[in-house]
Amino acid sequence: MSENWIIITAAAFVSSVVAAITGTGGSVILLPVLVGVFGVREAVPIFSVVALVSNLSRVCMNWQSIDRKAVAWYSLGSIPFTLLGAWLFTRIPDSGLLRILGAFLIASVIARRLHPALRSTFPPQWFSLIGAVFAVFSSITGSAGPFVAPFYLSYGLTKAAYIGTEALGATIAHIVRLGAYQSFGAISPKMWLYGLMLGPLMIAGTFLGKRLLSRIPTKFFILIVELTVLGFGIRFIVR
Repeated sequence: MSENWIIITAAAFVSSVVAAITGTGGSVILLPVLVGVFGVREAVPIFSVVALVSNLSRVCMNWQSIDRKAVAWYSLGSIPFTLLGAWLFTRIPDSGLLRILGAFLIASVIARRLHPALRSTFPPQWFSLIGAVFAVFSSITGSAGPFVAPFYLSYGLTKAAYIGTEALGATIAHIVRLGAYQSFGAISPKMWLYGLMLGPLMIAGTFLGKRLLSRIPTKFFILIVELTVLGFGIRFIVR
């Protein structure tokens, strides 16, 4: 088990480094590792705890720049559909969850590649629909960041405003999701503990990773990460 934790902590650190240079999507590196160690049924709730801690830290660091109107509309749609997604998570067989997760990993790479094409802006009310659609998906897979990010960018948010606004919307959804997991019996005290143990490591990795990455060609590093994620995705689908 100690060897598994070495792999998990390394994945947590690398995923936080990737998130620091891409803005989103780094966490999908940690999720397949958690699935390999704990199984999909435990991995998704543990990942949700990790993501909650990570997002809370970004909210605190970017509080003044958050677009509260966008968060309010996003949460209006995400809260009820997060509950629906958490309920579906407890009903879908493990094999089905693995295939959904595999498709998510593959699609996340494609979304990151294609999102610059989303250029047109839109009113904040649209975030209620965006929140509703991706809340269901996020509750089943643990994350939908790579898909939501293009819409925040298209809305016109950049840098601190983008990071803080996306993080606050995700934080609210994670709180509701974890409450639903607890209510449905999908998360145990042990899973809470594992997630809380990894959370601070990801925060530290974000700061340390910025210095380490100054010596690594960014495009090459991202390409290696994307190929790794695609490999996990294909493996989960055909498993």
